[in-house]
Amino acid sequence: MSCSLWEFCRLQELKTVRDFLFQNQTTEPAEEKNQTDNDLTWDTSDWESAWDSGENEEEKSTSATEVESETTGQSGPWLQDCVVSLSPCSDLLVVAREHKAAFLSAKWRTDDSGREEMTLAVSWTGTLSTEEGECVSSTICIPLASQKRSSTGRPDWTCVVVGFTSGHVRFYTENGVLLLAQLLHEDPVLRLKCRTYEIPRHPGVTEQHEELSILYPAALVTIDGFSLFQSLRACRNQVARATAAGSDVIQPPPLAYKKWGLQDMDTIVDHSSVGVMTLCVFDQMKNASILGGFNASVKGSPPAMSQYVTVGAGPYTGFYYAVEGSSQPLLSHVALAVASKLTSALFNAASGWLGWNKNKNEEEAVQKQKPKVEPATPLGIRFGLPDSRRHGESICLSPCNTLAGVTDDFGRVTLLDLARGIAIRMWKGYRDAQLGWLQVPEERGDREFSPSASLPRRHALFLVIYAPRRGILEVWAMQQGPRVGAFTVGKHCRLLYAGYRLMGVNSVTSKGWQLHTQQVCLLDPTTGALRTVNIPFHLALSDKKSERAKDMHLVKRLTALLKSRDVEPDVLESEARSVLLDIKHPAIKKQALESLLANKNVPVSCLTNVTCALNDTLKQQDPEEVDTSLLQLCSSQLKLLQLYTDIQQLHSAGDSEASSENDSLEGIEEELSRVGPILQRYAQFTSRPSVTFAQDSPDTPLPAQAFLSQIECTEDGELKVLRRSETEWNQLGNFLFWGCLCGKGPLHKVCDTLQQAGISPQQLLSLLLSVWLQREKEVVQKPAETVRNLHTLLVALSNIKGAVEDSWDPQSISPWWQQVRHTCIQSHNAAAALLAALVAHRAAKACITSRADSKLQSEWEAVSLELEQWVVCVRQLEDVLVLQTLLLVPPPQGAAGGAAVQCSIKSLQEGGTGGVADSVSKWVFRQKLAPECLKEILQKRENKDADDKVEQREVVEGNEEKETTDRTAELLAAVWQRFPHSLSPDLLFAHCSWEYVVQWNKDPEEGAYLRWAVEHLKLVSSPHIQLGISTMMWSTFIVKRFSAAAFLMEKVGKAPKDRLCRRDVGMGDKAMTSFLGCCVQLLQILMEVTGVLFKNQCPLSFINYYADSAVEEVPVPELSVEEAWCGAEGPASIAELALEQRGVHYPLVQHHCLLASLLHAAMTFSLKVKPLGLFDSKGKNAFFRDLTTIQLMPSGDMDPGLVSIRQEFLLRVLTGWVQAVDDPSSTATTPLPSTGPKADWWPSLCLELGSLLQVNPDILRRHLVCELYNQGLDPRAEEVMLEVEDKDVLGSQLLVLTGQRLSYSLLHSQSQTQAAMELLARLPPTLCTWLKAMDPSELRCPLVPLPQTSRLVGRLIEILPENHAQYSLALHLLEAVEALTTED
Repeated sequence: MSCSLWEFCRLQELKTVRDFLFQNQTTEPAEEKNQTDNDLTWDTSDWESAWDSGENEEEKSTSATEVESETTGQSGPWLQDCVVSLSPCSDLLVVAREHKAAFLSAKWRTDDSGREEMTLAVSWTGTLSTEEGECVSSTICIPLASQKRSSTGRPDWTCVVVGFTSGHVRFYTENGVLLLAQLLHEDPVLRLKCRTYEIPRHPGVTEQHEELSILYPAALVTIDGFSLFQSLRACRNQVARATAAGSDVIQPPPLAYKKWGLQDMDTIVDHSSVGVMTLCVFDQMKNASILGGFNASVKGSPPAMSQYVTVGAGPYTGFYYAVEGSSQPLLSHVALAVASKLTSALFNAASGWLGWNKNKNEEEAVQKQKPKVEPATPLGIRFGLPDSRRHGESICLSPCNTLAGVTDDFGRVTLLDLARGIAIRMWKGYRDAQLGWLQVPEERGDREFSPSASLPRRHALFLVIYAPRRGILEVWAMQQGPRVGAFTVGKHCRLLYAGYRLMGVNSVTSKGWQLHTQQVCLLDPTTGALRTVNIPFHLALSDKKSERAKDMHLVKRLTALLKSRDVEPDVLESEARSVLLDIKHPAIKKQALESLLANKNVPVSCLTNVTCALNDTLKQQDPEEVDTSLLQLCSSQLKLLQLYTDIQQLHSAGDSEASSENDSLEGIEEELSRVGPILQRYAQFTSRPSVTFAQDSPDTPLPAQAFLSQIECTEDGELKVLRRSETEWNQLGNFLFWGCLCGKGPLHKVCDTLQQAGISPQQLLSLLLSVWLQREKEVVQKPAETVRNLHTLLVALSNIKGAVEDSWDPQSISPWWQQVRHTCIQSHNAAAALLAALVAHRAAKACITSRADSKLQSEWEAVSLELEQWVVCVRQLEDVLVLQTLLLVPPPQGAAGGAAVQCSIKSLQEGGTGGVADSVSKWVFRQKLAPECLKEILQKRENKDADDKVEQREVVEGNEEKETTDRTAELLAAVWQRFPHSLSPDLLFAHCSWEYVVQWNKDPEEGAYLRWAVEHLKLVSSPHIQLGISTMMWSTFIVKRFSAAAFLMEKVGKAPKDRLCRRDVGMGDKAMTSFLGCCVQLLQILMEVTGVLFKNQCPLSFINYYADSAVEEVPVPELSVEEAWCGAEGPASIAELALEQRGVHYPLVQHHCLLASLLHAAMTFSLKVKPLGLFDSKGKNAFFRDLTTIQLMPSGDMDPGLVSIRQEFLLRVLTGWVQAVDDPSSTATTPLPSTGPKADWWPSLCLELGSLLQVNPDILRRHLVCELYNQGLDPRAEEVMLEVEDKDVLGSQLLVLTGQRLSYSLLHSQSQTQAAMELLARLPPTLCTWLKAMDPSELRCPLVPLPQTSRLVGRLIEILPENHAQYSLALHLLEAVEALTTED
């Protein structure tokens, strides 16, 4: 209840504004730092004492040097060099400097805590001046009222008025669009001020007209507000129309204005237009006699005068009065034109005579440009405050127009009474002060109790002074009141006081409006905060006998007492009681009591005693004088404190009741033993150690203050629990019921106490269930005991009046039991929810049976819809518990996937038919469960006979790990047992496949995820689902990256480097190779499935085929769910979406598969290729199209040039593979890996691609044979040789290869033996010459054992026909090799 500074807005991008306005100036950060240090350590004692002693001259000189040093060496207070104005609605801020300006507009944004907050962000920046050398000297933002009838007081738009040093005044929209410009006087504009309509508070107060006043060094221009408002609206509409039509803006007519020449004052720096005033008869006579002497005549009615007050020097303050209607009429436009022509004619003639016409053209141009300016009407000063040495700096008019604050260069703030023209108060020690006013209305609550309640609301006036030298903001009560508030705010702030509201408002339109305007704002450029001052009205009531002030003092005393930690409880109680009883004002007494009750350090006994004493005192008073709301508060809080104490005592006594064996609990033991094993397993997973904070522990006792804040008394005396947050709700439930559930409290006594207190049974039930579900860990440890106590409590609450309706028919659903079911269905605590459901089922059954008995139907068993619902609910909760236990199995160390999925009946039903499969697929991903392993567990469940085989597999893991795997498999089997339809193998594999591809899309570097997605997809047995999932996977996740990879490789012409892959495809080069391999597999699956579904085509046959017209032969699978889960509502499962997909166009899939294979090969073996260049224009156009559409595909014979490029590429792939295999010791029987560059399927893939790309496969085989021999892999080469058709060509190729091997061993080997030399001499000359011509450097493996070469020559003799030209050469070679062998 004291003064406060409240931040209501924050400026964004202040640095941007500063950088824009100060573009040409760069300031060193070091200077800025030094200045900040200086500011912080500025010792103010010297000049404060100087002010106090009144040494003005000395003070003046020192301050000047200080200011000079301040402005030169720092960039901190940059805002001081700018012209700043804020709209009174705080939605537009203008910051201008020299010729530039920035406009900041209001925007709402949500902060980190979720609260909406207002900010001002830059909406326009630019240059305002249009003439050379002119700068902005003053600016003002005027909000214009909306003319719409539905308006509630927000402005329609805001006009920015800017005055320049050239004398121009220009009007802009919030977006910097110029509406109107006028030259009113040829001197710099000093100040712009505005006055808007104010609703008169008292009858008899003169209603003021709206106006804009513009001060020049020796003139004052006033523009009528109404005409200005209409002109600005018309200009804005005209600009909008011109912009929309794209035409030029028509120049608007000039504004009508009055101009006064202010006389008899040396310098004027600021002004205030006080408005129209009428003198009383006495003042009129006094003025007449002073001005006109003894014989002056006095008019019958006093004239209306406009009062203007100026500040400056000689005199220091001047008072001017312009009698309404006395001003000279302004020259008409015609007269103006005539006058301008006369002057120009005269000037031209004179200049001709005097020989000045050299620059005649320039002069004429200037004459044309300069608009004519009206002369000012002289206005003499009526009187002033003369003070030759004092110079006024600014004047600030109060909202009531009777007072004004004036600052001067002596560091004084003077308060003027404008009606009497005298200074009535002065403050000293405020150099460079900035002023503002606050008018505060009386609070409505205070008015009701005041003796003058029937009179209009009172208003208090406060003067706000900001002293930048001291960095302090002060609030003073008017006129002679004390200082009521002071804040330390920093030395570089700006106090922004508008002194006006909306323009265009009148007494008719303003009715019912809430004018949202801030009176005073403080802008801090260091933080960008805009703050306003909140002042309570009572601070104006400063007399010593004010009860309100005394009461506030007592409240402060109580607050200080409650804050101090080391006060004894007895002292605290007696002090608090005396303070509360001493306070007179009911509203303040209520506030004090509330603060006492909300304090956490006060003991309950103290609260009870103090409230009781206050209650007794109020009851003794006259009932008519007592504030009913205060009395109600006391009685309700006493009731709550009593309840709190009773419950606390019941729990602390610890006398638990002997639980009577209840018939309705029969069979619960069987139920518990049935669900016992799964409960134990669930408890193992949930009881793992985790980090918690002591203050969050549910065992911490609930303080009385929290109890009081959560329960309130209704008017009819009942108690209502407020549900604010889940934590508080659980704390209250803990306090009321946990002792009873543990068996430490008397259950029935607690229930009776709560029933008598008047809390509704529905709220008690909700509290009981929330604590039961929240304390699941403790409940599951001792299920038998806690279940019995829960049953007793549930039955006790059911018997409270108003719980189960008397009119309830067991054939309908009871809202009471429905509430229990609803809570269990929503709960994520599966075990506690199941136990609660089992208990409630028993209790509901007993309740129905007893009602049936009372109706004499005991020989029949009651069949009820209620019980049917319970059976379904229990069944669902058992399912959820088993599923949740599986989901809680911790993942292996270092596995990704985040926290375990929490599930409830509600979440599973909202997840749709695929909810269960989706949860399990996420769990499979977290567990890193391989597809084969999952399939194995599935098969193990399906055929129990296979158990032995599974156990016999070789397991490398230790026994412990194997146990864990077995337990996981058991849990998975248990879940399958409960969800046979929702987790059918096809459905589960489909969801797993989708989950893995989704996770891969989040992190494409993890190539294994996509590989496993494809593996899972292969395990789906239904071709329809397989087709749908493949199509969705391709179009959603794959095709975009696939096309990026193809275009990248086409661009660089080779397998791209890691950096390029990351930039264009979003993954590294290794991950991209793996990704392309998966693309091939995915497209092959699509082809195989399409082949199975339609016409049983083989995967790689190129038939001109259309999927749409084919006959489907395989039946579509039916998807079903378990009976208990039929009510699922939610999104369709992945399998359902898959079945809705259209068939694909087989040739298009094959076309893409071809490209994927080529890209994969190029990446694997790092080959140079432009992949799209291997296809013609039709082929290129068909790529990356939707696979379900029919595209124009390549057909007929290809261009031979294209075929040769394809052939060359495939030959390089084969060479790459041979070099990768490179292991001469390996025989053909050695198995090759199934993945990577050494995979055994590369040759066969190349041959398949060759047949599709119209490349002769025999050329590929021959090349492969030669490459294998070249690499020294003779056994593998012999295998492939069997398939070669053109043996003659192959023989010629191999003959050269044999010659190279022999040439190496005879001529080029390092260890040439004498025998070898002799053999060389014996060879036929032709063979010798031929061997010398051979180049063994072409061989990659020249050192091959002689028997292998001998075998190769033998093969040569076999395949070459005898009539072959080189047959004889082969025979010679055979002899040479045999001779070499015998030599060895």
